[in-house]
Amino acid sequence: MKYEVTNIKGEKVKVVDLNPAIFEVLINEELVHQSLVAQDSNRRTVLAHTKGRSEVRGGGRKPWRQKGTGRARAGSSRSPIWRGGGVTFGPTKDRNFSKSINKKMKRKALFMGLSDRAQCNNILLLDQFKLDEAKTKNFVEVAKVLFTSLKEEDYGNKKTDDDVAYKTLVITPESDNNLILASRNLKKVKVIRADSLNIRDILMADKLIIPVDSLAVIEKTYL
Repeated sequence: MKYEVTNIKGEKVKVVDLNPAIFEVLINEELVHQSLVAQDSNRRTVLAHTKGRSEVRGGGRKPWRQKGTGRARAGSSRSPIWRGGGVTFGPTKDRNFSKSINKKMKRKALFMGLSDRAQCNNILLLDQFKLDEAKTKNFVEVAKVLFTSLKEEDYGNKKTDDDVAYKTLVITPESDNNLILASRNLKKVKVIRADSLNIRDILMADKLIIPVDSLAVIEKTYL
């Protein structure tokens, strides 16, 4: 697949061939969904936890003798039927929501996400993406130039007065502190290294901004 490369001014610089093993993969929606569900499940944190009778403080001695009091027999004041006692069948931190997925399946789903973005023309390839200063306004100026240079039909009804018109994922070849600091105040922008891609970030983004140098890192990491 041939793809245009532009600079940060929105000017066409050259045309490159995207690796078909990454950007021309046949889409399997079930596999993409499975990978996304697995990722969400594995990052889920178990918060709700109730204490059973063995965890509640107190209740070490028998409240009263077994016979002769006229009351029902009781072995602990921390029984679930007592006030202040343990909880029966409540949610606990022992729950496990993790799901396993084959590494090849996970990688294939990642390629499908990239292929979908490429086929829908939702990737902006740049010759390089560097900011001299870590200022949000500098990032916004570049984003506005890149997005307004798109064809009107690609822009659709997303043309708004927001700082950044699209939910944007910037895939950098290496950690770039200026880009990270300049974009962290923008709700619609996320910066990620090319060797740390995941299916959720790709699917949640409307546009991917990828410097050309990131392509080699993606190939080296995932192929």
